[in-house]
Amino acid sequence: MNDTTILLGGNGERQITLDAGMANRHGLITGATGTGKTVTLQVLAESFSRIGVPVFAADIKGDLSGLATAGKPHPKVDERIRYIGIEGHRFEGNPLLFWDLFGDKGYPLRTTVSDMGPTLFANLLELNETQEGILHIAFAVADDQGLLLLDLKDLRSMLNWVADNAKELGREYGNISRSSVNAILRRLLVLEESGGEQFFGEPALRIEHLMQTDFSGRGVISLLDATTLYHSPRIYATFLLWLLSELMEELPERGDADRPRLVFFFDEAHLLFSTAPKALLEKITQVVRLIRSKGVGVFFITQYPNDVPDEVIGQLGNRIQHALRAFTPKDRKAAKVAADTFRPNPAFDTFEVITQLGVGEALVSTLDRKGVPGVVERTLMAPPQSRIGPLDESERQQLRERSPLKGIYEQAVDRESAYELLHKREQELEQKRTRELQAEEERKRREKEEKAAERKRRGSGRQRQGIVEAMAKSVARSIGSTLGRRIVRGILGSIIGR
Repeated sequence: MNDTTILLGGNGERQITLDAGMANRHGLITGATGTGKTVTLQVLAESFSRIGVPVFAADIKGDLSGLATAGKPHPKVDERIRYIGIEGHRFEGNPLLFWDLFGDKGYPLRTTVSDMGPTLFANLLELNETQEGILHIAFAVADDQGLLLLDLKDLRSMLNWVADNAKELGREYGNISRSSVNAILRRLLVLEESGGEQFFGEPALRIEHLMQTDFSGRGVISLLDATTLYHSPRIYATFLLWLLSELMEELPERGDADRPRLVFFFDEAHLLFSTAPKALLEKITQVVRLIRSKGVGVFFITQYPNDVPDEVIGQLGNRIQHALRAFTPKDRKAAKVAADTFRPNPAFDTFEVITQLGVGEALVSTLDRKGVPGVVERTLMAPPQSRIGPLDESERQQLRERSPLKGIYEQAVDRESAYELLHKREQELEQKRTRELQAEEERKRREKEEKAAERKRRGSGRQRQGIVEAMAKSVARSIGSTLGRRIVRGILGSIIGR
């Protein structure tokens, strides 16, 4: 067996393997609770790590942290090793990094609002079509004006600013309803209360930190603690989808290779598809199809194959089906769907075997070097070389203390972004309004003083004019009376004189 062949298990006659070069054709791991899906994920993760492929996996139950340390011999494990024919089985741990969106059990895993983008953010907030349109406008305005949307307070400030300037913006971007903006703001409040606020900010995750190898050439396994995050399923699903889309955007194209660049395990995959609207589902399908060319393999883990839409499941070439229990008609229908996804094996009835599998057994079909799916094989899965079960808190702490990423992500950074710039803009606007108001008040004061002076000036003029007029009239009357008397007297006198 060469170093690009991954041993999955055996059936007593031959070993069942996965060609690592076909891992970027993606895969599906299904089965009822308690049938062995988590151990299968563990075996795959450590196997990829051993051949130098970094791994990202979500740890829903908290069981996968045992990947970091060696397992221990056990009679049942020894029996399985002999049955499968495994040679040189060694118990050993793997290089491991812990991540946690809440920063409690690993490095804080953050992204920015701008990086998330309006489409994923609308899905995260469960917005309707009108509200999503306004969110797109807010992002577009922020981009056009060079305003960074890093955290939720940036987005909140941007939405309020857009609403306050709706009339001016509406000519270029379309109608903006204040009631719709308020509805989005209420959704943001719900997101904050569910812990989403810690997800947005800086320092944001650097993709290269998920794609590391250790000094011995082993791929580093990045483990996302999702024991708490699982209670916020929409945040969980949206984050993992964002991470896939970031990988697709940032990684260069890569041709066929003997192993993938990164393998991504998406546990509880039904959470991604159960609430995704049609538009988002189309984007998911596109991401899954295109990310293959970037050398990234994606394995979806869920209970039933029909948890994954047909558009996506058609792109998952490697299948591992653990037991399904057909206790009800619905269970039998699900088992029948699972059986129909395999290339039949004439040696047995696939549907019947699915309901008879024991814990640790699975039906397996993988792609050969030409990409052709092999017939389904009943397989006893190989045991992991690392510990089955979680680390205790002291072991976790020791790993974190030795981590090469220590000191990079722990402290949040709040640099100048939309919130600060819009706040500064509002302050400048308020200062301008104050200056204009003061100038207006000063103008009114001057006008008032000028009017008062004018009234006083006019009043003094009229008074002087009245005195002159009175004197003139008196003189005129006096002159008029004198002349009148003279004329009368002269005439009379003349007459009298005669």
